[in-house]
Amino acid sequence: MTEGNFVDYVKMHISSGKGGAGSAHLRREKYVAFGGPDGGDGGRGGHVIFKTNPNLWTLLHLKFKRHIKAGHGENGSKQQSTGADGEDVYIEVPLGTVLRDTETQEIITELTEENQEYIIAEGGMGGRGNSHFKTSTNQTPRYAQPGIPGQEIDITIELKILADVGLVGFPNAGKSTLLSVITAAKPKIADYEFTTLKPNLGIVQYRDLQTFVMADIPGIIEGAAEGKGLGYRFLRHIERNSTLLFMIPADADDVAEQYRILLHELEKYNPEMLDKDRLIAITKSDMLDAELKAELKAELDKTLPLSYMFISSVAQQGLTELKDKLWAMLNKNDEALQS
Repeated sequence: MTEGNFVDYVKMHISSGKGGAGSAHLRREKYVAFGGPDGGDGGRGGHVIFKTNPNLWTLLHLKFKRHIKAGHGENGSKQQSTGADGEDVYIEVPLGTVLRDTETQEIITELTEENQEYIIAEGGMGGRGNSHFKTSTNQTPRYAQPGIPGQEIDITIELKILADVGLVGFPNAGKSTLLSVITAAKPKIADYEFTTLKPNLGIVQYRDLQTFVMADIPGIIEGAAEGKGLGYRFLRHIERNSTLLFMIPADADDVAEQYRILLHELEKYNPEMLDKDRLIAITKSDMLDAELKAELKAELDKTLPLSYMFISSVAQQGLTELKDKLWAMLNKNDEALQS
């Protein structure tokens, strides 16, 4: 999937179908001059239904679908025949999709389970035919109910990608390079900031044909939680990662300060982010000789409140150990249950 094909934000106007009108027909046959009411009910209007599809990773297929309308129910007819229901419209979305009311910005629902369905707009009920209104004092009612109108709503569809490990760091911290080395993903890589403008997903092959999913989130900047840059668009993708890998380059002026800023941005955006498992990777460590690495390690042991690892994606250093550590973090609950 190319970067330009990753769409994670779509606005749409939804209209469900109107219910069909009931029939006010009176029975008329050759030898029945004054038959009673036999009008049928109108059909239900079509629903608009969101359904998750595990084979989808983006909202690209919805990018140019601004208006969605379900079918109207058909009117009832004679001999108490009920009109056909309007055709339902199914909108397939990836797992991790959030549906939000555009006007109020309130979250309507989040779709995170495989083949999960949600009716975003119910079709209007069909009107009842005149056969329902027959009484002892009014045996030939000549009226029926009209169909109920459908619902209309403007919604915003957002995607929060589902991944096991989310890569967190400032621009040009080496996130895309790591993803390209340990997965089959091919993100855009260059030696300047903000190379990555859209999240990238990759599957990490682990031992015994086991795998986990890693997400390269575009670089965070200070103030991202207040919406600076594309802050909100970036940060929401981290919400569903169970483990966060903070990536800080070895040539940073202050590794501990960078980690503190990154963590603070996550906390401002959503304090629950701090409940996730975290690991720090000191990237580009091939630039350090043994003496510099020892000096940096001595400093980090005092200033970093979290375990860390030295890695180099380009020189393929520390990557096996990194995968081992991440796998252990992702499966610690399973191991605890088995012990």
